[in-house]
Amino acid sequence: MCGIVTYLGKQQALPLLLEGLRRLEYRGYDSAGIAVMDGKPIRLMKSAGKISELEARIDPVKFEGTAGIAHTRWATHGKPNEANAHPHFCCQKKIFLVHNGIIENYLPLLREL
Repeated sequence: MCGIVTYLGKQQALPLLLEGLRRLEYRGYDSAGIAVMDGKPIRLMKSAGKISELEARIDPVKFEGTAGIAHTRWATHGKPNEANAHPHFCCQKKIFLVHNGIIENYLPLLREL
């Protein structure tokens, strides 16, 4: 299982995303991550462990923005570490995504990106 949260609106996304992750932590407690945007380069933070560990690493001033995605992971494949935490992103860091489950056709998708 995993927990996925997204926000797009007028309020600051970070507090809402973190609250959503806290409410979904029972769905995944191995790692967590957040990506927030506001027209500047997207800010990303990922962490192994519980959501409180992710939250401790985030500087709220650097994560201002009114749109974002967040994910908490229960590792079924791959180690529960920062590298496997979501959001995942393309090489140019223009596309960020979270998902639940295994993406079986990841190689064709990766080549397309």
